[in-house]
Order: sequence, then C-alpha cells, then structure tokens
Amino acid sequence: MEILFITHKYPPSVGGMEKQSYELINGAAKTHKVHTLIYDNKTSRVKFLLTVPMKVKKILKENPNISIIHLNDGLMGLCGIFIKRITSLPVLMTLHGLDIVLPSNIYQNRVVSWFKKLDGVIAVSQATAQECIKRGFERDKVYVVRNGVDTEMSLINKKPGFRKTLEAKLGIPLHDKKILVSIGRSVRRKGFSWFMTRILPQLDPNIIYLIVGPTDPNIRRINFFLSLLPKRIAHIIVLALGLGLDEIDVQEALGREEIKGRAFYLGKQPFEDMVQILKHSDMFVMPNIKVMGDAEGFGLVALEASVNGTPVIASSLEGITCAVIDGKNGFLVPPEDEAAWIEKIHSILSDTSHLKDFGEKAKQFTITNFAWKKMVEGYLTVFKKYYFQQQCMKADLKPSDAGSNPGLSGPMVLDNYYE
Repeated sequence: MEILFITHKYPPSVGGMEKQSYELINGAAKTHKVHTLIYDNKTSRVKFLLTVPMKVKKILKENPNISIIHLNDGLMGLCGIFIKRITSLPVLMTLHGLDIVLPSNIYQNRVVSWFKKLDGVIAVSQATAQECIKRGFERDKVYVVRNGVDTEMSLINKKPGFRKTLEAKLGIPLHDKKILVSIGRSVRRKGFSWFMTRILPQLDPNIIYLIVGPTDPNIRRINFFLSLLPKRIAHIIVLALGLGLDEIDVQEALGREEIKGRAFYLGKQPFEDMVQILKHSDMFVMPNIKVMGDAEGFGLVALEASVNGTPVIASSLEGITCAVIDGKNGFLVPPEDEAAWIEKIHSILSDTSHLKDFGEKAKQFTITNFAWKKMVEGYLTVFKKYYFQQQCMKADLKPSDAGSNPGLSGPMVLDNYYE
C-alpha cells in the first residue's frame, strides 16, 4: 500500500496540526511507502492550493502504485473534489473541529457539501465526528482516530532550580503558592478571561494562575477594525483566522485589584521553559466555554500537561472529552459552572500526596493511550479498509468473498478505546 499525503501544515512551521501531520507521515513511512505534497511556506498559500490538482496528477503518473490519497485538514479538503475528478483512487481527509463547524452559510452549504463527496473523513474526536454526522455525512465513512502527543516530553527532567527562575519572572515568592497553568492562544473558547474573573478571585489566596501563549501587539487595533464590520461577518473572520481577542479581556482583568499578583500572562515561552512550567505547576486547567460556531476539536495541550505529570482539570466540552478521560488522566467539570470548578480545584489541591500520585498515574495512562504510534496505527487501519476494497474490485470480488486476510482487512468503523 502506497500513500500520498497532502498537507499545508508541516514543520518548520510550529503548531499542533503541524506536529500531527509530521508524526502521521513519518510514522506511516516506517511500514509503508509514502509520497508527499507539502506546502513549503515560500510561495503563497493560495498559489499552492490552486496548483495541488495539477501536481497530484503528475505525482500519480510518476507513481502508479499509489492507492490512497490523504488530505490533512478542511483547507486541503477544498482541493479534494478537484482531485476526485482526475483519479478514481480513494481520497480521505482529516477534520479537526472548526473546519466542520465554521458558521458561514456559504461554507456550510457549499464547502461542507464538497467534503461529503470524498471517500472518507477521519475526525480527531467523537465530537468532531458527531458534527459531521449532523451535517449528513454517511456514518460508515466517518472514522475517529484520536490525535497523539509527544510522549518523550515525559523523559525531560524537572529542574530543581527552575522555581527560583519562575519567581524572578513573576516577581513574587512561590514557596507557599499553588500554581495553576493554562496554555494556548487567547481565543474566546479557551475561557482564560472567564477563569480569571469568575473563578480565581473565589479560590484560596495562595493559588495563582499562569497563562502561557502567544500575544498580539496589534490585537486592539484589529478589534477596532472588526467593530466596523457587521457582527456576523466579524465573528466568522475571528473564527477563521483564530484571532485571540480574549487577550484584550485578559489584559484588562490583570489590572483588577482582586486579581493583581494572582494572575500572570507570560506570553509565548521557549519549549524548554514551557515544559518546566508544566512540571512545576500543581494543576493544568482548560476552562473552555461554549462559543457559537467554534469548537475545541481535541485537547492536545491537556495531553502535554498530563505526560509531564501535571494533573488536568478541564471543561467537559466538545473534543476535550476525547483527550481528557475523567478519572484516568484528568478530571472533567461542567463548562462555566463556577461552583463545580471551585469545589473541584479545592478538593484536588487539598490532598498533596494524592495529587502527586494521580499525576504519575495520569502520565502513564496518557503515554499508553495517546502515543503517536497509536494514532498512526489508527490511520493505517482506515487506509487498509480502502486498500482492501480496491484489491477486491480489481479481483472482481466482494469483500465478504475475500476472507479476512489481516494484511488487507480492517474494522469498518474506528472508535475510542482506552487501555
């Protein structure tokens, strides 16, 4: 089985989708012959998209044994319908969340209808799969393969002197503090400002909150221009571009008397420092809130916290529930339920020995169930189903007539199972 991977998200660009694409392609290459068409970040993205079908035609001509084509997200999925016109090979795509729920009538009526014409969709979570099915995708063409996480982060040693470094960075002593941390872009759905203003002031005064994530010096100016547009159009632009407008509310909240000295917006940090912050924090919080037309497709940052031994508490919302398994590698709390959040945080932090023990067990659970290798195996299982069908068609056989050759067969539908 030879596979052609087409992606515009790939290193050296940095991000969760880039990492997922890299691990998928290189993981599959260990056992199968792979071919790639990757955006090089040198030409314009629009030009790349427009030339994809032509380039695919050339690759297929030069490599006639290719049997599967995979597109890494909804943007690449736009090319899928044109690729279908030049080949009879199965074309599959991955959907991550926003690329199925974007609240644009044109997008939903035209683009999503194009997605339905592809041979299969791989969703990163049950929540994303359900959004596909709601929109009329055939159930037996929708698969769930959970994303993975870099489990090698667990091997990085905790630096004893880093807490002093963090004290200097924050400007406060930490010897009696409990540290909560969130990581990510300040998009509204992350709930950073909600947590700061609604939860933090009601927590014990020895609890502090850190936010690690990129900042945008132009965000207020961008927000001003968006305010001149119709609200619906502005909202779609914010979602499509992933604009971190919550940063404005976070910055304003930092000036409140009840929050001063208790919350810190650290901005983007070097990878090594981010890992150490996780390892020195008492808890990772993912306080997502519901935002119309947006969705958390998965919850990679929660897994990154978990593999570093940091207990996770997260909103029981959307794709997060496929990353955080309640009681196994974290705790789920109803979104925007202030009393539940406050009670859960105080309860977990009150027992230090149990907290440490749970963090270690959660790390092992995450390593077992969310290694990149397991994600790659899931994708290859889906690919083999289509490869098997191709072989049957060539031999003029029904799949049921071909037996259960383990090299060709695979389950029709994948789901989430945890060890």
